[in-house]
Amino acid sequence: MTLRPLNNLITDVPGIHVGNVQNLDQRTGVTAILFDQPAIASGSFLGGAPALRENALLEPEMIVSGIDAIVLSGGSTYGLDATSGVQAWLREQAAHLPTPEKQVRVPIVVQASLFDLVNGGDKDWGRYSPYAELGYQAAQAAQGGQFALGTTGAGTGATTTPLRGGLGSASTITPSGHTVAALMVVNAVGTATIGDGPHFWSAPFEQGDEFGGLGFPSRLTESDLRLRMKPNYVAGTTIGVIATDATLTKAEAKRLAILAQDGVARGVFPAHLPQDGDAVFGVSTGRAPAPASVEIWTEILHAATQVTARAIARGVYEASPLPGEPFLPTWKERFSTKQGNADHG
Repeated sequence: MTLRPLNNLITDVPGIHVGNVQNLDQRTGVTAILFDQPAIASGSFLGGAPALRENALLEPEMIVSGIDAIVLSGGSTYGLDATSGVQAWLREQAAHLPTPEKQVRVPIVVQASLFDLVNGGDKDWGRYSPYAELGYQAAQAAQGGQFALGTTGAGTGATTTPLRGGLGSASTITPSGHTVAALMVVNAVGTATIGDGPHFWSAPFEQGDEFGGLGFPSRLTESDLRLRMKPNYVAGTTIGVIATDATLTKAEAKRLAILAQDGVARGVFPAHLPQDGDAVFGVSTGRAPAPASVEIWTEILHAATQVTARAIARGVYEASPLPGEPFLPTWKERFSTKQGNADHG
């Protein structure tokens, strides 16, 4: 992998639009990933406490052949209401299509949510959660090209140990010309950074200075490897989407998601804990040919691991402060100037 296309975002994969909406007072939000045409998709769910909606239909043996959207949100299981809003927006768009079956078409939307309920925000929202409306607004805002990273969308209330989390994305072009990209929301129980220093576990995969350009420490200390936990609460989750323009089957999309989970384990330490809800959706937009050989397919999978790790680091690196009492510092607040390649240990 030597090329980084266009915007270094998941929207570099043709056919993908992204919309982010957030409520800063509630410290939560929703990210909607919409597809121009139904996309082949599957998923890998390795966290011990996932919050998911409609994930069963993604299994290769199920008859659903394509999905219309993926939703990522805060709010734990309350946040799963966001699918209703995205589905409502998609239904409205379908109502304008000149097709006889438009009245019975059901938009297929899947979702994963993260736990951000005790991050200092105002969660006293009354009888019903705000997520259906946030989901609708996120779908309405979806577009191709550039979108914000860090404290936005589903990453608004995200945290890690010991820093704020956020929404990150990264992309690449394989030697055979396929685009592979990830969008990840980092709310992990574990750490995206090494020990008490600014270096990211994802550093070996960094392209340019996309998350600070600090490289990897020359050595790791015993302190760097010890378990760190969030203060006063342990629930977390790293959720996201790995996508390619290569034409894949559902079984291949599942394998793509599994390799992206390897990227989660390279970007977060430790990952897939009982308190995590780590979930990755694998997507094929089918805009490019299917892999013509095992070697080309392996290139795509190899890229999936790396762009996922990069997206995780970018989500933490780009986080920004929220109004009100701080809960955890951002990476830039704690490490405001470039540290160079000096070893922090």
